[in-house]
Amino acid sequence: MREILGKAKTLRELLSGAKYSIDYYQREYKWGEKHVRELIDDLSARFLEDYRPHHSREKVEDYGHYFLGSIIISRKDGVSYVVDGQQRLTTLTLLLIYLNNLKKEDPELRVASIDELIYSEKYGKKSFNLDVDERAACMEALFEEQPFDANDRPESVQNIIARYEDIMQILPQEITDGALPYFVDWLIQNVHLVEITAYSDEDAYIIFETMNDRGLSLSPTDMLKSYLLANIEDESRRSSANAFWKARILEMNQVGKDVDADCFKTWLRSQYATAIRERKKGAKPQSFDLIGTEFHRWVRDNREDIGLRESLDFARFIERDFDYYSRQYLRLLEASSSPMPGLEHVLYNAQHGFTLQYMLLLAPLSPEDSPEVIDLKLRLVATFLDILLSWRLWNFRSIAYSTMQYAMFLVMRDIRGLDPKPLAVKLRETLDKEEETFATNDRLYMHQQNRWYLHRILARMADYIERQSAQPGRYPEYVSTQGKDRYEVEHIWAYKPERHKDEFSHPIDFEEYRNRIGGLLILPKSFNASYGALPYEEKLPHYNTKNLLARSLHPQCYDRNPGFMRFVEQSGLPFQPHTEFKKADLDARQELLRQLAERIWNPDDLLAEVAE
Repeated sequence: MREILGKAKTLRELLSGAKYSIDYYQREYKWGEKHVRELIDDLSARFLEDYRPHHSREKVEDYGHYFLGSIIISRKDGVSYVVDGQQRLTTLTLLLIYLNNLKKEDPELRVASIDELIYSEKYGKKSFNLDVDERAACMEALFEEQPFDANDRPESVQNIIARYEDIMQILPQEITDGALPYFVDWLIQNVHLVEITAYSDEDAYIIFETMNDRGLSLSPTDMLKSYLLANIEDESRRSSANAFWKARILEMNQVGKDVDADCFKTWLRSQYATAIRERKKGAKPQSFDLIGTEFHRWVRDNREDIGLRESLDFARFIERDFDYYSRQYLRLLEASSSPMPGLEHVLYNAQHGFTLQYMLLLAPLSPEDSPEVIDLKLRLVATFLDILLSWRLWNFRSIAYSTMQYAMFLVMRDIRGLDPKPLAVKLRETLDKEEETFATNDRLYMHQQNRWYLHRILARMADYIERQSAQPGRYPEYVSTQGKDRYEVEHIWAYKPERHKDEFSHPIDFEEYRNRIGGLLILPKSFNASYGALPYEEKLPHYNTKNLLARSLHPQCYDRNPGFMRFVEQSGLPFQPHTEFKKADLDARQELLRQLAERIWNPDDLLAEVAE
């Protein structure tokens, strides 16, 4: 083995002026939403432990540091090829691009310059510091905040676009608001990686294999199994428990990577976590935090608190508890990826990226519950979360993991083991304490960070109107990301400020109004391409051929449409046709959608579920 160099670097030192490439045989960027969320949540939590709004910028130098692991580089022919670490480097580049775009929105924040960490320019030609030809076009589009169609593009490109959208949703609002300059300073100066450089592919891969020899290391799941089985004295029962464990872990591994570890964290938190670390400097991790980082050690250290005293307790823990909660967890994962009758709200919450829902859903469950009671409890908790998340999004509040974690821990602890009726009452009481509902914001509008969420809200509205009008609901169709004719958020007003000078003296005022939810629809992508720029009066006949949310603008929707008219009459919602679409029409539509939201996300539904 030739010379090996290892050097700890800050993010600024690593990326400033550097160029990294990726060999063709390991090009794919494969990180999913879960991996990006874990990285962003870890970075955000570490930063927010020290950040205080009254601090000066210089104080950031004293904030705690964060180690992001190592990357392995093979240096050949003057080019640095990433052998291990491209997933992190790609994600960090996407985060930097997003932070740079936020910086451009408000120059007065005086955010540190980070352009040179993203790209360099030579002879007028821009190239990204993580330089991969097939990604250049999509990275350029993200950097310039331009739309980019990732359909039919390579896997890495599709994942890059999807993960950038995830970052937009996940980064906490506490950071994107006033803390942005501080966070950028901390990220580029206090986050470190070790760059290990070899001078041949062979040496680089020897290092990689040595550092990642998975064949010799035990996972937390393996260590938990060893501990539990070692405490079962009956050899026959130990053998049976081992066979069951292996079969269930295999089943979870077939669902996805890390599903077993996620299941244990979720289950143990839902049933046993009693405290969570306070968000202040020097606070110690509590049971909630320890389960999330080392659940196998936590079980061993807290065996008596969770009822593991005798051999039979350890057997029961595997044969009954692990069997029951892992089955429910796998079922919830299935419900989060495709519609499951009675558990549709699990899917809705999952599509908002709200992974905290699983521990809340498991919290009230007990192995003694009948299948009917299990479904009722799951439905109550999922409906509660659906309402809470929709209220927050309607009021421009973050639903990021780091923002919601503490509040959701408290709810989880309060509903643990409750029967359906007290569960419904407790969840309703929790919603009653919320200060922001649909009524507290009559100016919901679309901006860069909530476009994804508003798409789903509008899809729910279109689906609800159709089902209430005795037509098939089409929610899966409205939110699908596949196909060239997938649905997108469409403005009723084309971006033509000159057409509206009689009501808006300045284009900025027009743009703000145009983006309000009352001026939005969801329509196939091809519709916008064909008709998007037309005046409203010319688009109106075409709206009459689309979903009922769009059709309700046209007078013919109210003629010979008995299902829809019955729904309008019974609901009392202020539907009305609009032969023209002026400012007053948009205001009326805004109020209609607000009232429609109150009907779809109604807290009274919780108590109705358990009414005798």
